[in-house]
Amino acid sequence: MALNADAALRIVFMGTPEFAVEGLRRLIEGGYTVVGVITAPDRPAGRGRKLKESAVKTYAKAKGLQVLQPTNLKDPEFLETLHSLKANLQIVVAFRMLPRAVWSLPEYGTFNLHASLLPQYRGAAPINWAIINGETETGVTTFFIDEKIDTGALLLQKKIGIAPEETAGELHDRLMVVGAELIVETVKAIAAKTLTPVEQPMGEELKAAPKIHRETCKIDWNLPLAEIYNHIRGLSPYPTAWTSLKNGEETMDVKIYQADITITSHQLSIGQIVVLDSSMKIAVEDGFLELREIQLPGKRRMRVSEMLNGFQIHSDAYVF
Repeated sequence: MALNADAALRIVFMGTPEFAVEGLRRLIEGGYTVVGVITAPDRPAGRGRKLKESAVKTYAKAKGLQVLQPTNLKDPEFLETLHSLKANLQIVVAFRMLPRAVWSLPEYGTFNLHASLLPQYRGAAPINWAIINGETETGVTTFFIDEKIDTGALLLQKKIGIAPEETAGELHDRLMVVGAELIVETVKAIAAKTLTPVEQPMGEELKAAPKIHRETCKIDWNLPLAEIYNHIRGLSPYPTAWTSLKNGEETMDVKIYQADITITSHQLSIGQIVVLDSSMKIAVEDGFLELREIQLPGKRRMRVSEMLNGFQIHSDAYVF
């Protein structure tokens, strides 16, 4: 995929959430020619179910960019419009799987930004799974798209550490910035003909990053304390770890956003709740998980100390 260093790039950018906006912004502010932006169709949101546009669409409109929102990426009319943009490079960030008719269209290829150090953590939720699995480092990767998910030839990578208390939301925000920088570096390298795509290594023991469902988020209180803690921060603030709470005659599902851990021995049953002054702890096999921020059904997210002011935890309460 040779490209003359002085050739004019015509870029189509594809993305939907806030994570993708930063990369598009860096391209626009860097003076690159973005001839079109492809994003998800507007979707109903909120109590009123009013149509809401994607973060990428909002930014693209503000910059006067042409926006396409196909429901079917194989639709002949969409493909004809895409072809008419005469793009020679496509960039994908947090979008969806592309058919060959789309990713093979531009002369210099289509590259994707993925929030992991490929080939590790291929899939929909690499940021969450890296923390859930207790990783101490992760990063971002650019690679050329091919027929399968996250398997194409590697272009550039940038590695960062994961702090012991960092949540998925905090890591997301850092990787968003680092990823945007890598996008620009990749575009510059493609233009300068300094990139040599490298096939992803085979035979490694790979960790996957599949889509997270509600049951994935439920806490297993029989796990070691460190794993429970990683589970909570790996799902905070979204989609959020949760547990069932038995409190007197009432059973409810409670979301847990933030917690601290204390490794110690004790004689309490797993899942037993200990309330002392303005603190609330859960007994697990090798210590206690002290809850910091939670959300009761129908209530807003709040500090545990605030929740305890207006909500009574029974002496025999437990989680499961």
